[in-house]
Amino acid sequence: MRTSSEDVEVWPGSPAPLGAHWDGTGTNFALWSAGATAVDLCLFDPDGTEHRHRLRETTHQVWHGRLPGVGPGQRYGYRVHGPWDPGAGHRWNPEKLLLDPYARAVDGDLTLHPALFGYRADGPDTGPADPRDSAPFVPRGVVVHDSFPWDGDRRPATSWSDTVVYEVHVKGATMRHPGVPPALRGTYAGLAHPAFVEHLLSLGVTAVELLPVHHFVSEPHLLRRGLTNYWGYNTLGYFAPHAAYSSAGSGGAQVTEFKAMVKALHAAGIEVVLDVVYNHTAEGDHTGPSLSLKGIDNPGYYRLHGENRARYTDYTGCGNTLDVRRPQVLAMLMDSLRYWVTEMHVDGFRFDLAAALARSFHDVDRLSAFFDVVHQDPVVSQVKLIAEPWDIGEGGYQVGNFPPLWTEWNGRYRDTVRDVWSGARVGVRDLAYRLTGSSDLYRSDGRRPFASVNFVTAHDGFPLADLVTYEHKRNEANGEDNRDGESHNRNWNCGVEGPSDDPEVQALRARQQRNLLATLLLSTGVPMLTAGDELGRTQGGNNNAYCQDNEVSWIDWDGADGDLLAFVRRLLRLRHDAPVLRQEAFFEGHEIPETGGTRDVAWFAPGGGQLTTAEWFDTGLQTVGMYLDGRGIRHRDERGRRVVDDSYLVQLHAGAEPVDVVLPGPPWADGYEFALSTEYPTGAPPRPAVVAPGPVSVPPRTVWLLRVLRRPA
Repeated sequence: MRTSSEDVEVWPGSPAPLGAHWDGTGTNFALWSAGATAVDLCLFDPDGTEHRHRLRETTHQVWHGRLPGVGPGQRYGYRVHGPWDPGAGHRWNPEKLLLDPYARAVDGDLTLHPALFGYRADGPDTGPADPRDSAPFVPRGVVVHDSFPWDGDRRPATSWSDTVVYEVHVKGATMRHPGVPPALRGTYAGLAHPAFVEHLLSLGVTAVELLPVHHFVSEPHLLRRGLTNYWGYNTLGYFAPHAAYSSAGSGGAQVTEFKAMVKALHAAGIEVVLDVVYNHTAEGDHTGPSLSLKGIDNPGYYRLHGENRARYTDYTGCGNTLDVRRPQVLAMLMDSLRYWVTEMHVDGFRFDLAAALARSFHDVDRLSAFFDVVHQDPVVSQVKLIAEPWDIGEGGYQVGNFPPLWTEWNGRYRDTVRDVWSGARVGVRDLAYRLTGSSDLYRSDGRRPFASVNFVTAHDGFPLADLVTYEHKRNEANGEDNRDGESHNRNWNCGVEGPSDDPEVQALRARQQRNLLATLLLSTGVPMLTAGDELGRTQGGNNNAYCQDNEVSWIDWDGADGDLLAFVRRLLRLRHDAPVLRQEAFFEGHEIPETGGTRDVAWFAPGGGQLTTAEWFDTGLQTVGMYLDGRGIRHRDERGRRVVDDSYLVQLHAGAEPVDVVLPGPPWADGYEFALSTEYPTGAPPRPAVVAPGPVSVPPRTVWLLRVLRRPA
């Protein structure tokens, strides 16, 4: 139902700020569209009745107006008039209700219907405009009141070298958590519940990296198959927290609930980092729905194909690419980032397919406008910035090539460590670089070891338990005939494909999980754990569970592996207590004065001598010792004092048989104390845990962390 409301007075209002902003007596609405010929603001009553108001003021391509008496809770959208000429990139169609790109809350679901699409479904996508009204089938924006009692909120401001990232899905984290009340499970309030926060604290993680929480919708092809987009990499609103994660409703209460979650996590000393998707939107390619930007100003927001402007340039694999080269698009992204920092108090961002944001024309440009603007921004430049340094376009793999200020998901780290433990031939040199912060990737431009976000698993791919159980993906439930997902996972199933009742296979798989985690958490750089890996979570072999909003993806708390959890807690305590494992400067390999000849880092072959040049490049060597001298730490504490720590020997053996090694003696050590061994389920070796320098036998597929003992001078 709709009515015309030309008799309602619309005041001129202001072109800034964009979006809908309530001032206590009325709301100002402002929408950018360079090519529109007219814009109707549509307000909706609770019963769905629509009232249209023509915005008659335009300033610098911004259509604006103020409606007295309109306040928080008001649902609204836009209908934008202009030419329908897909061949020229123009897709204006006023029969499509469009979401305000700056909406701070979104209400309503996306319902699959032919009216969603700008063109007639029974004709070509470049044919006539579709005449059906999409309003009954699309979400609407909500006017909100930004007030929140932030009193007492303090950002943890954890240094990068002390940071441990926990990548987690808001819904999947608590949907099956017995300690979270049923009404709060799967919500922002559930994530902030003491039962879940206590788990984070007991682990020792310092930051949660939330899979996308910008409001998103499911792709039409998923809705047709009865599935939904679970991960959320299909953004519709860059300023609105996803409404389905709210236990308090979608009329604006989701904003308050999100803020309360952030405040609660901050109170526990935990930072909040958002996984953000500024490279593409939920509107897909030329066959996709018209939900927001496509109908507001298609050529103004998207990168269109140069030879056929009815098509989109797709560097993302999702149908379209936002055109960050355009000032208005860049402004929208920066406005969104600043909003989440200033109004929502988040502590940083992980940028999905960040290479797509850096493309000036075709190549990835390290000095693109996006990086320049971020670097100089007084708000955004001060929070944690993490890049996923690749996209699917030519030249899109850019690990190590992002500029200072940025940290990166280190895909080279993941690949090397997986190769080592799956039995692939990896040179010691490559492994050594990964264990010590990847100086080959990050040192040349002045970045430090914490530029490397180290990980062995992420949301995309096998979880840790499946990485050692399956070599072949089992994605049939996704409805794509198992064609989706990565086919080369650099992993090993321990000799049996899928679940096994064989105790030896089970024990080996458990040890391999410990080996991967020990390698990760004993490496220099910023470690990232994937939620549930510490509990033995499985997806049953599905390595692309983006559309599995069910028990496949949700953490199974009742089935948690208690030994593995204890192992991870022990590892993170060791890391927290050992500055030598959290270096802020790259190792030099130089001798440390007055130590009798030791080095800040040294590499030992099984025979007890330091690696020769030939051994350094040997791809067949499966056993190596990494010596870290706590007297060679190059950074100082906050008062400028020298930091001194214990010294450690990390003995890594990836071979299938035991190996005899010689533990180096003086000046390197007078003895060793076991701090951790992956041979044991919780990592704690039985006593006595002290060994002398000299020959020892290392069990197959084992990591030792040995604390160096020295006689008093």
